Amino acid sequence: MARFSGLLKESGHAKRAKVGVLLLNLGTPDAPTASAVRRYLAEFLSDPRVVEIPKLVWMMILHGIILRVRPAKSAALYQKVWTAAGSPLMDISLRQTAKLADKLKADHHDVSVHLAMRYGSPSVASTLQTMHQNGIDKIVVLPLYPQYAAPTTGSAFDAIATELSQWRYIPSLHFINTYHDNPDFINALADSIRADFDAHGKPQKLVLSYHGMPERNLHLGDPYYCFCVKTTRLVIEQLGLSQDEFVMTFQSRFGKAKWLQPYTDATIKTLPGEGVRDVAIVCPAFSADCLETLEEIVGENGHIFANAGGEKFRYIPALNDSDAHITMMANLVKPHF
Repeated sequence: MARFSGLLKESGHAKRAKVGVLLLNLGTPDAPTASAVRRYLAEFLSDPRVVEIPKLVWMMILHGIILRVRPAKSAALYQKVWTAAGSPLMDISLRQTAKLADKLKADHHDVSVHLAMRYGSPSVASTLQTMHQNGIDKIVVLPLYPQYAAPTTGSAFDAIATELSQWRYIPSLHFINTYHDNPDFINALADSIRADFDAHGKPQKLVLSYHGMPERNLHLGDPYYCFCVKTTRLVIEQLGLSQDEFVMTFQSRFGKAKWLQPYTDATIKTLPGEGVRDVAIVCPAFSADCLETLEEIVGENGHIFANAGGEKFRYIPALNDSDAHITMMANLVKPHF
């Protein structure tokens, strides 16, 4: 009864909806330890949107093999990127949340901003419950995945729907499902690359590395690959690069299935042999730096490039909590207040 007590206070006249913005990202372990990573991976890899294998078969593989071996290895990688502020993804996400709240307040919008992670803490369910307890009855959801994909944005919607399916009164909801071609996003991304070129010189090759997914998903109708292609095209047009000055690749493949290609690590390995010894790499599918950018790209792929004969390798950071990124977020959510 207490959960819906706010409705009982209505006096019959219409009131203005109390608006909340929900930022949503993938998630992170609570600590760079094997036990924390195991809990995180168990939740992440149990999502049928993430692994589309018959559940009984996959649960046997997940609990019988993967969760016995992978947590310790992943924990060692997380330890390399962990900072005094904790997980880079969580630290940046909290800063994004605070800065977006400040930006909306400065723009004279009486709106609260909340953060949830699809896996781990703070959970989607607990965050939505907090928003409800605060009297919010209109929610604008912004999943921080620039390019829609079923395993990311689709799964975020699933988590929201699962929680709201248990509520008697459903709040007004606006779900922003993609912003891969949003002009503010493209401009911010292109400007960040341009600033890097100005500071460090134009590389022989710009690598745009997106998070991978099984190729099967594309054939089943997932638009992610097409959205990555469009983001790339729009950014390259802004930068005025020719076809031989950039390459689009996909990273973070998992398992033995065929994933979207070309693969980032394989591409990085072959570039020095083609005479390309100076590269800059940017990851347009990541709204905040995390394990996949700071360790996989900077660490692993940097070593691959150097061992193959490469000389200059640099990573262009994600948009993180930059002013341009926060302005983009604000402009995405404001039309729905």
